[in-house]
Amino acid sequence: MKQLLTGMAFLLGVLMMMGCGVYSFSGASIQGKTINIHALENRAPNVVPSLSATLTDKIRSRILSQTGLAPQNTDQTDYDLQGQITMYQVTVSGMQQTQQASQNRLTISVNIIFENRLDEKAGFTQTFTRFADFPASQTIQSVEAALIGEIGTQIADDIFNKAFVNW
Repeated sequence: MKQLLTGMAFLLGVLMMMGCGVYSFSGASIQGKTINIHALENRAPNVVPSLSATLTDKIRSRILSQTGLAPQNTDQTDYDLQGQITMYQVTVSGMQQTQQASQNRLTISVNIIFENRLDEKAGFTQTFTRFADFPASQTIQSVEAALIGEIGTQIADDIFNKAFVNW
């Protein structure tokens, strides 16, 4: 009997949440049904040809897989996301005692404009920056694809959380 009551209480809670809006297990609250995700413009001084497509795909995949929103290429959507890659930079992040680089760091910044047409106050313009370190003994070309993938996933998570989870 106790299990039946517990199950009924859980079902009642789920039904109540469904009546208050659309929720996902990621913690996101989604009111709309459509989104336009524009390709990111690459305005970084150092241009990597695949960077724009890779980051755009990471952001698109993260949002669409977690929200159930339908992508549309029109200005009549509930949400609109666009932006620019503003930095792609390799710097030294660690030194050995001999003043020789031991670690390098790839840093990527993306400026995002998110428009929520259902709630203007929920829109934002913000720069998201992430980095990854790699051994100085390796060239950027040998680790670039993996690092862009890693950083792209982190940036996509940050954008998703800001837009739909309100972190």
